[in-house]
Amino acid sequence: MSSKRLGSLSVVSGMTLLSRVLGLVREVVFARFLGAGAAMDVFVVAFQIPNFLRRLFAEGAFSQAFVPVISEYRKDRGHDEVRALSDRVAGTLAVILLAVTIVGMIAAPAVIWLFASGFDGADSAKFDLSVDLLRITFPYLFFISMTSFCAGVLNTFDRFAAPAFTPVLLNVCMIGAVIVAAPYFEEPVVALAWGVFVAGLVQLVFQFPFLLRIHMFPRPRFDLAHEGVRRILTLMLPAIFGASVAQVNLLIDRKIASYLEDGSIAWLYYSDRLLEFPLGVFAIALGTVILPGLSRQRTAGDDVAFANTLDWGLRWVALISVPAACGLFVLAGPMVSAVYLYGEFNEFNAQMVRFSLMAYALGLVGFSLVKVLVPGYFARQDTRTPVRIGVKAMLFNVIANLVLVGLMVHYDIVAPHAGLALATVLSAWLNAFLLWRGLRREGAYTANPGWGIFVLRVLVATLVMGVVIHFLAGQTSVWFDYTAAQRIVRLAGIIGLGAVSYALVLGVSGLRPRDMRALDE
Repeated sequence: MSSKRLGSLSVVSGMTLLSRVLGLVREVVFARFLGAGAAMDVFVVAFQIPNFLRRLFAEGAFSQAFVPVISEYRKDRGHDEVRALSDRVAGTLAVILLAVTIVGMIAAPAVIWLFASGFDGADSAKFDLSVDLLRITFPYLFFISMTSFCAGVLNTFDRFAAPAFTPVLLNVCMIGAVIVAAPYFEEPVVALAWGVFVAGLVQLVFQFPFLLRIHMFPRPRFDLAHEGVRRILTLMLPAIFGASVAQVNLLIDRKIASYLEDGSIAWLYYSDRLLEFPLGVFAIALGTVILPGLSRQRTAGDDVAFANTLDWGLRWVALISVPAACGLFVLAGPMVSAVYLYGEFNEFNAQMVRFSLMAYALGLVGFSLVKVLVPGYFARQDTRTPVRIGVKAMLFNVIANLVLVGLMVHYDIVAPHAGLALATVLSAWLNAFLLWRGLRREGAYTANPGWGIFVLRVLVATLVMGVVIHFLAGQTSVWFDYTAAQRIVRLAGIIGLGAVSYALVLGVSGLRPRDMRALDE
């Protein structure tokens, strides 16, 4: 089982890595052609609103509720019943999403005010443009949520590659929109909004051949009376907050940032995209891979295997996320310079993004833990506990936002937007701790022996790596004088040497790859 799970993780991580690399290329294109001014602020809000709802409906509440139920159907019932469930979920979800999409497009001014009320000030053109963009991007919610439904079916049948590759298409479409289409628009960000619309449609259609291969291409039927549909909706409704607290916090950050100086939203966006690289390549991939296995183990009543799978996931989070967080923090300036410092994106913008990236880096481990711990609840079809924990974390984030940003503005501390990032980090750590404590209290998770020496090895190796990359990186200001090629080559070399130093210290301390493979056996 261990080798199969590692194989699935490597497939998902590999495809996600490709997507994240193209995502970085996409951000380079954005920074070069659009910079980090008011227009980019507007696009970020118009894109993040349907993206936020997608993560609530699709990646968050829906997929975490759908996969355990369809996994149970696969185990206990025939293929015809599994397909009948899939058909009815597809039809019901499509009708709900279509209704939400239509309402969102009609009520775009109210939605923009809700999420970025700071736009509705003296600069009415900024508010009007954001409304126009949101009406173009909102259908993305329908397309990408149905894409996530298809991905849930494929993942349940252990077909991970196609869903993991799908985000590549989003990046390709958006890069093409900026480079090819934008010159033909009076306002370039409008072309970017249409790129989002097209990307949603393309990603959905891409799933179809893979569903046909496993004889699960949906024949949508609206049926709220179906037992499986009712169970999924019952699990889904309270799960909206439980699995998506980070996204709620992110949008709260955007709303407060809309009252700060122009560029604040874009600075948070650019730093968040760099954070999402390690988070998506590993933590989200890990959560995706373990959920079907956890669901099967729970259905089979194998509590020992269930706990071992969680332990395996948590150790991988420590092994990868701790050094990644250190790398993001120490190399924040060089990374921002290498990825964004081109064209319209100047040195001031680079410094502002650096500050918020350093703050976000402090929460990478917390964000990653949430991605692994939440499936531990949903696999047991427990949505109430994550909801209670999620609400607590979200309320804490709001209070921390107001306190930290208020203090920074009052005392005229540079980069108050970084206070928003720090509040989100503190909220993520609180969320992760409460989720972990809940699983321990309920007896669903018991740590396997050896955690003490394992954590010590990881921390010592990370400390050595941090010293190495700090020494090699030097002062951030020096990176501003390098050419683009020099920045990229030097950064790649530093990251490579840092990874080698980390692996060598782990090896000297006695940790071997086979130890990680054997953790869940």
